[in-house]
Amino acid sequence: MRRFLSLLAIAWLLAACGQPAPWRQESYVFGTRVELLISGVPEAQARAAGSRVLQEFDRLHRTYHAWQPSELSALNEAIASGRTQEVTAEFAGYIREAQAVAAAGDHLFDPGIGRLIALWGFQTDDIQPRLPDPAAVKALLARHPSIADLRLDGNRVSSRNPSVAIDFGGYLKGVALDRAAASLKQDGIANALINIGGNVMALGTRDGKAGGTPWRVGIQHPRPQGVGGAPLATLELRDGEAIGTSGDYHRYFEVAGRRYCHLLDPRSGFPAQDTQAVTLLIAPGPSAGMRSDALSKPIFIAGREWRDMARRLAVDAVLRVGADGTASATPAMQARLKIEVPDLKLEVMP
Repeated sequence: MRRFLSLLAIAWLLAACGQPAPWRQESYVFGTRVELLISGVPEAQARAAGSRVLQEFDRLHRTYHAWQPSELSALNEAIASGRTQEVTAEFAGYIREAQAVAAAGDHLFDPGIGRLIALWGFQTDDIQPRLPDPAAVKALLARHPSIADLRLDGNRVSSRNPSVAIDFGGYLKGVALDRAAASLKQDGIANALINIGGNVMALGTRDGKAGGTPWRVGIQHPRPQGVGGAPLATLELRDGEAIGTSGDYHRYFEVAGRRYCHLLDPRSGFPAQDTQAVTLLIAPGPSAGMRSDALSKPIFIAGREWRDMARRLAVDAVLRVGADGTASATPAMQARLKIEVPDLKLEVMP
């Protein structure tokens, strides 16, 4: 069962106030809905630039797919058989970056646990409500697979642990945001909103004017009430900022009334249970998109220790909804939010 758009790109609704609507295109990539809004340029220029962005998204999706034939799946097969594999410089760079991100978060988010993700049935487009064999989970955990087990010699990759299998599902959407922003700027686009299933980056303003109307986005309530329930909160994104949400409502199934989401805790081998959603706001800078995606995972999985993990990762602006539905935020995030749920009590965590 899946729900899309943990972060609702609602900026185009401002057109009702008399402002021209941005050029808009939608697609479906990375197993989720993708939206691209561009302002301040002729439609033909926006369409051409948007097409190049979507082509790059498709290339990344096909190249690094975890369970369909791809360069990534070929590397996983080589690792399982104990072979060294030559990869592209791009792929090697992503592995090194993912290793650094995993280490920074104490490996609570670890792209090397692909076999565990597969055991839970999340490496498919058709998730079934079925628990894995506990003995299989225990046996895999005993082998301690981690992306840290990969060794790179230039672009040649080997592993001391054949149980490692890479899954970039919690990392690649953020990388794609950064790639999209760079592509748009190269094409002369200074004002855009890129939304990949809730990972969003803003460029410039909504009306395409310096100092103009900011892009405004809404953060989905993890347990919305009614059809098309109101967002939990909204905020304005500044030029170059990125925001990303990890939630237990994206990819999950239920057994005996209990929810099992795709965000697995490598320590237990089971889905994290203490959090409904975590949203990060990342300042402009190198890899802002990647950070908005990848860093939300260890903060989500950290559960009640989320604040310490956010400090460790140097993430200042965080909104968290706990398993009991209580909401808390750092001061930096609280200052940017407009709460849209009237009875929501937001605890500010210094």
